[in-house]
Amino acid sequence: MAGFAACAANFFTHPLDLLKVRQQTMKGTGNGLVHVVRGVFAEGGMLGFYNGMSAAVLRQMTYSMARFATYEELKKRMSREDGSLPFYRMAVAGIVAGAVGGICGTPADIVLVRLQNDGSLPLAQRRNYKHAIDGLVQITRSEGPRGLFKGAVPNVSRAMLMTGAQLCSYDAFKDLLLSTPYFTNGLALHFSASLLSGFVATTITSPFDVVKTRVMNAGPTSPYRSLLQAMVLIVREEGVRALYKGWTPSFVRMAPQTVLTFIFLEQFRGLYWNSYARHNCVKFE
Repeated sequence: MAGFAACAANFFTHPLDLLKVRQQTMKGTGNGLVHVVRGVFAEGGMLGFYNGMSAAVLRQMTYSMARFATYEELKKRMSREDGSLPFYRMAVAGIVAGAVGGICGTPADIVLVRLQNDGSLPLAQRRNYKHAIDGLVQITRSEGPRGLFKGAVPNVSRAMLMTGAQLCSYDAFKDLLLSTPYFTNGLALHFSASLLSGFVATTITSPFDVVKTRVMNAGPTSPYRSLLQAMVLIVREEGVRALYKGWTPSFVRMAPQTVLTFIFLEQFRGLYWNSYARHNCVKFE
């Protein structure tokens, strides 16, 4: 259900993810958000903002499904006898879940980055993947099976930090806001906590996200050999601010993605419980 919930949320946030990728792969000046929006619209109109949607769905059905399932299982196993879960254990569960999700989602992530960025390349350099499966097949043929895991180290590193920071800071901010007289449990609380956790997670993971995008978008002659070498090279050529390219669309995407994912997840759980589980005596947790 988590995979389907993430796919539903991704439909609303995919254009922002595309803008983030375009900004992160552009070098030098002239890569402001307004400039990128104009370029995407000029290439494909409104539908241009949904380039790579098939790969986005595949990514959510691998990355999100794996990390949610792992996180929930680890929370059950790491909880104390009274059902409580200390913050540090929650953080460990989030980091491990992020690693599992990052590994599972890397092949789809590579195709997604390339599909989203293809329109900005000269015609001779475009890969022209028809859809996600075609992208996986072409990468395997041209770069070998190992090509499907190009950028796995920065991707898994980002996923570990993202899941740990996002889920833990979300719970921490939610508790903090509930301790004030201004919030009660509801949509306003969930939105505010998601916004704050999105700020934390986006800021922490941005350098890894930029490196991941650059490595995955590069061809067989990639100048990037490792995570650290890639960071040093980017900073040397473009400055420290280059590690935070695409921060604005990434942050704007993060909050609604989190809120919508959990809203859809709760709705899908309720639908499953009411239409199937209750009538078939399935235990629901």
